[in-house]
Amino acid sequence: MAIVDVSIIPVGTGNPSVSEYVAEVQKVLEKNANRVKYQLTPMNTVIEGDLPVILEVIQQMHEVPYTKGAQRVATTIRIDDRRDKVSTMEKKLNSVRSKL
Repeated sequence: MAIVDVSIIPVGTGNPSVSEYVAEVQKVLEKNANRVKYQLTPMNTVIEGDLPVILEVIQQMHEVPYTKGAQRVATTIRIDDRRDKVSTMEKKLNSVRSKL
């Protein structure tokens, strides 16, 4: 199972606020909630699931700003794909919390 954080930034929209784009991107995740687990954070979205499925969902997410008129989109993806054991967002957080 992979954990991926993704940030999708529409470029050149004429408005520094991106919350309307973020809301539309979250709707894509809601539609795929049976395929991936996700968490919106103030700076990005974290997605958990099978990597091929996550990448497919990210492609859908990347397209959203174009449907709202953006002419350029910068998407940053960071992948944690651990193969030696099952890792989840919750397990990673609990590991840190147990050491506090």
